[in-house]
Amino acid sequence: MREAEVRRLLAANLLCALAIVLATLGPAFLLDGFSVLGTHLTWLCVCSVCVATLNIILHLVLKPNQSPKRRSFGHKISRFLKCCIYFFMSCILFHAIIVLYGAPLIELVTETFLFAVLLSTFTTLQCLCLLGPNIQAWIRVFSKNGAMSIWESSLQITSVCSILGAWFGAFPIPLDWDRPWQVWPISCSLGATFGYMAGLIIAPLWIHWNRKQLTYKSR
Repeated sequence: MREAEVRRLLAANLLCALAIVLATLGPAFLLDGFSVLGTHLTWLCVCSVCVATLNIILHLVLKPNQSPKRRSFGHKISRFLKCCIYFFMSCILFHAIIVLYGAPLIELVTETFLFAVLLSTFTTLQCLCLLGPNIQAWIRVFSKNGAMSIWESSLQITSVCSILGAWFGAFPIPLDWDRPWQVWPISCSLGATFGYMAGLIIAPLWIHWNRKQLTYKSR
């Protein structure tokens, strides 16, 4: 395992974490009254767009999983459209799962859907950037010992941390503390965000620490 590749991964992950920080602090200088709690829906939109844009740019620049085969322009367009459809389906699926776990079915639909978009940005979008619209590759990566590169290992860690963060974030909601961050879905979206940022930091550190034990199968 090359140290340079681990450093590239660390730099890319730190940039993604920085994008979240900028999405949290930056709009306050442009939008009156902006705050994560007070204008949470706006923050969800800004955060999702910033993270998604940076992930796509990093994928195009770093090309961590580039195929040696040359693809036609028509194939690239078809792949892009499939990615868009998969991302939208992921948002719908996350929305349904969140409702099944207790979110309001009819009320606060916008809040729930934007939270689903945020989760899809932290998980599905990364899969699409790294693996493309290939469900079999997704299943392989998230199976035991399925990662074939440090980028796929990082994908595993950040996705799991995001989901766990969202799940843990739901715990304070029913408590009778009457805090503004207990309003749906603030604690869940903040939990997912902190989980994602934790995964971004943990992944390269864990890979570096276990670099001698990690052996990736050839494709």
